[in-house]
Amino acid sequence: MGVILETQSLRREFGALVAVDDVSVTIEEGALHSIIGPNGAGKTTFFNLVSGTLRPTSGRVLYKGDDITGIPVHRTIHRGIGRSFQITNIFPNLTVLENVRLASQALGRDSFRLFRSHRKLKGYLDRAHDVLEQVGLGPKALHLARTLPHGDQRKLELGMILAPDPDVLMLDEPTAGMAAEQVPELMQLVQSIQEAGDKTVVLVEHNMNVVMAVSDRITVMHQGGLLAEGTPEEISADETVQTAYLGALYEDERGDG
Repeated sequence: MGVILETQSLRREFGALVAVDDVSVTIEEGALHSIIGPNGAGKTTFFNLVSGTLRPTSGRVLYKGDDITGIPVHRTIHRGIGRSFQITNIFPNLTVLENVRLASQALGRDSFRLFRSHRKLKGYLDRAHDVLEQVGLGPKALHLARTLPHGDQRKLELGMILAPDPDVLMLDEPTAGMAAEQVPELMQLVQSIQEAGDKTVVLVEHNMNVVMAVSDRITVMHQGGLLAEGTPEEISADETVQTAYLGALYEDERGDG
């Protein structure tokens, strides 16, 4: 498969601070590509530049060969890029079904008629039901979103991203705030969605065990720059990465052993 998403010398400055320092990354179509790095590495800023939440100081973002640099996030969604945020982003006082229906409708001709008769929105409702089954929330379709446990709220958010059927899912810390025992289920769900629908997943994630278990490729950032890139096996074996980011993890493992 070819390259679906690419950055060329992407840079973002905040005054004298260079948060992202001329980073060039290529993301293959159909891959699960993780962006990792220690706190302050610039990975979330980079993620925001790619998704259109921030404009770069310089450099370019290419999607399917088209320059989408600086296009705002609501327009990148229409092009086929869906993204999540670290903080769960749902409508708490609507039902689970309505959350996903509205997300589906947002890309349709009725996007500015959000509360039209359900009879006229059957296509969006059908899509919402299909997505809820896909993310395991079908039985909870009529529950209010705010009543869901945190893990299910994360599934709902994933469903809302999936509803318009994007080609690329950009997931920013999807396991944040989740109990440890809930994490494998969510990541297995992400993998199954990726594989079943030929989706490309770009993942910013702090949980190193998750990253190593699910990624096809990993980009490591450090102090705003690109430190390393490769398969999980290559990243695990990279001494520079171990020094910058993974050393403490490995020391803990050796200590436990």
